[in-house]
Amino acid sequence: MKWDDAGEGLPLITEYQQLKIEQAHRIGTRDNLMYATLASIAAVAVGAYQARIADLLLLLPPGCVILGWTYLVNDQKISAIGRYIRLDLGPRVTELVGSKTPVFGWESNHRSDRRRRSRKIIQLGADLMTFCVPGLIAIAARLTIASSSILTMVIVAVEITLVVILGTQIVVNADLARDRPWSAADDDLLPATRDAAR
Repeated sequence: MKWDDAGEGLPLITEYQQLKIEQAHRIGTRDNLMYATLASIAAVAVGAYQARIADLLLLLPPGCVILGWTYLVNDQKISAIGRYIRLDLGPRVTELVGSKTPVFGWESNHRSDRRRRSRKIIQLGADLMTFCVPGLIAIAARLTIASSSILTMVIVAVEITLVVILGTQIVVNADLARDRPWSAADDDLLPATRDAAR
């Protein structure tokens, strides 16, 4: 073992622990945003129906976009933390301890599941259905229910643009890649090179 001075690796382990705490916090926030979006969809739909005010439906797209953007930012940070651990922090600790297998192996191993891509595609569909489709349906319903002024059409155009931008960003940021699982054949590679090959 190369790690003769434990103090050399303690900052790295501390950094790992703090990153995992932040990641867990962001996962909880991200998941709660889906529930908050579903609750806001129900509240706006019921409110518009009970008040018989079609324009209330136009509150839904901006609400979905704001919650969806916050969801997307948290999801991106969760992925960024995992990527940093896999490609930077993990290889440094692996080299420091002189391990033949990657330290923090779970960070890579869970991404090599054969069904990961199909699950991520389903998740992408769920994200679009939660944050984009309701806004578009609300706009279509509003345009169908009542006549529209020029101001209403401008608002609708802006909302459609925002929903499309959000949908595009959700698709672009969908992490659909499946990592190659680590094998004993990788032992001859330096940790940084091995992870880069993934």
